[in-house]
Amino acid sequence: MALRTETLSPGRATVRAGSNIAFIKYWGVADAAINLPLNNSISMTLADAYTTTTVRWCERSALVEDACTIDGRPVSGDAAARTSRHLDRLRAVAGVDWRAEVTSANNFPMASGIASSASGFAALTAAGCAAMGLALSPTEQSALARRGSGSASRSLFGGYVEWEQGHDDASSVAHQLFPAGHWALRDIVVVVSGAAKTVSSEHGHTLAATSPLNAGRIAATTHALAEVRAAIVARDIERLGPVIEADALAMHAVMMTGNPSLLYWQPATLELIHAVRRWRSVDKIPVYFTIDAGPNVHLICEAPAAADLEDRLHDFACVQKIIVSRPGSGPVAVEEGG
Repeated sequence: MALRTETLSPGRATVRAGSNIAFIKYWGVADAAINLPLNNSISMTLADAYTTTTVRWCERSALVEDACTIDGRPVSGDAAARTSRHLDRLRAVAGVDWRAEVTSANNFPMASGIASSASGFAALTAAGCAAMGLALSPTEQSALARRGSGSASRSLFGGYVEWEQGHDDASSVAHQLFPAGHWALRDIVVVVSGAAKTVSSEHGHTLAATSPLNAGRIAATTHALAEVRAAIVARDIERLGPVIEADALAMHAVMMTGNPSLLYWQPATLELIHAVRRWRSVDKIPVYFTIDAGPNVHLICEAPAAADLEDRLHDFACVQKIIVSRPGSGPVAVEEGG
């Protein structure tokens, strides 16, 4: 990885990075050590579901170990170790031994199937590089972010993004298909549970290969990816929708049939799936669902349908929160106090 910098120095930076919703999912790894996926994936970066992270680098004499706070709580154990491992990757590229103070905040429930690790590790990567004066391109940062969380590779870019499976650490990176303004889609994130998952996505990826359905899902992604690319080019929601629903269901079928079985859905998840199908067939509203590794449901529609759908969702007792998001940009620097 090329190092382009004027002067490395321990400084401070704050970056906001959007989560993303995958249209074709990443589930399962070909190489767990570097988060090399089993297939390409395509997503939309979100403007209105994001993580804001501040990194302050310090000389060892000032800070003997990394310190991390997320959503106002000090982080310890596995979560702290995962953060420090990622900071180690930045330290290795820069050739420094500084420690870091990390403060991070999400504007949506963490670890509940809204890709908080994607926005979190994208923001950590971008803020960490900026704070030390490490001038890496978005593609280089994408490769680094992937090591922390695979889907974070996609949040280094705005709009509609494809993460290439690649064959090694350098080639498994994301790139932008179209900027945010290409298509006025909306992701209506319907939160039915803000509780953290009992089995993390990081661990769940290692179980995909135990499912007898995994190979079939991976084989189907070649056609699905081509359909999603074409639908985005044409801005055709009725072409996009059936493909993203099928891939989400296939991914959860893999989860459910692995060993041990993962069942992230709750009764409310199924209630919303049936509602979406009813609105589409009876009321002729072009809306489709997708579900990441959690119980919460993402409704994908075009902008004109969003307000009506949001109103309908308020009638469901199971709905705890609704986040309506536009397509968003890649990571952006945030001024102190901003």
